[in-house]
Amino acid sequence: MVIKVFLATSSGSTAIKKKQQDVVGFLEALKVDYTPLDIACNEENRMWMRQNVPSEKKPTNGIPLPPQIFNEESYCGDYDTFFDAKEDNLVYTFLGLPPPPGSKEAEQTDKEHIVENGTHAAETNEDGNLDDSIDVPVEERNGHAHEEEEEEEEQAAGEEEEGEGGEEEELEEVAEGEAADDEATEGETAGDEAPAEDDGEEEEEAVEETDEVTEDTEGRAMEEEQEEADEDREEEDLQSEEEEELRQLEEEEEAEVQEEEEEDVEETQEEEAE
Repeated sequence: MVIKVFLATSSGSTAIKKKQQDVVGFLEALKVDYTPLDIACNEENRMWMRQNVPSEKKPTNGIPLPPQIFNEESYCGDYDTFFDAKEDNLVYTFLGLPPPPGSKEAEQTDKEHIVENGTHAAETNEDGNLDDSIDVPVEERNGHAHEEEEEEEEQAAGEEEEGEGGEEEELEEVAEGEAADDEATEGETAGDEAPAEDDGEEEEEAVEETDEVTEDTEGRAMEEEQEEADEDREEEDLQSEEEEELRQLEEEEEAEVQEEEEEDVEETQEEEAE
């Protein structure tokens, strides 16, 4: 699968250039192979991009602006949808690529694929059934059902015994069962605490990433506003210079006309004097 990024290398828009640099830089940081396609110098690339962007994704004027991202012939999205996927740690899903093992996106995908009975997708076969070839303890598959069956068998055996010795053994078995339940409860509590700590760390990391993204977004917005203000000032300065040049030209033309009129008057006076 080839990721195609349609760009305009000679764009005069500062905003478009920054968006293109953001997309390309992030793909290179993730070491994702991609092919840049220039629409400014290649009419075929431009027409292909415009024809293959879905109509519902095009702006009101019907002309999509770069950067536009495709996976082979499949449309992935524009800069805004890429930025949203980047914030949600779902860039590989956005690109239609499998996330690398061990990444946050891979862990999130694994959580979403947990089977209802508590097994992971890796423990199931192609048909979605539990794979018996994987060595999974019975207690993990069936919860406490196996333990309860064993306790019932032990109690039934104790009831069959006669005399005080049988009653004492039954009491000992009940005590042992309660101790086992207490240990199991403690183990479950300890197991629940560990994921809670992991969830807390993930939430802190998510908050930090959100803060960083917010700061980057605000910084970009301020830079864009500053650049727009600078461009407006440059346009005003150019307009003022043009107006000044026109005024000087008009003054020079008026001076020339006045000189010509004075010369004509002098010539007329000389002719009359003769």
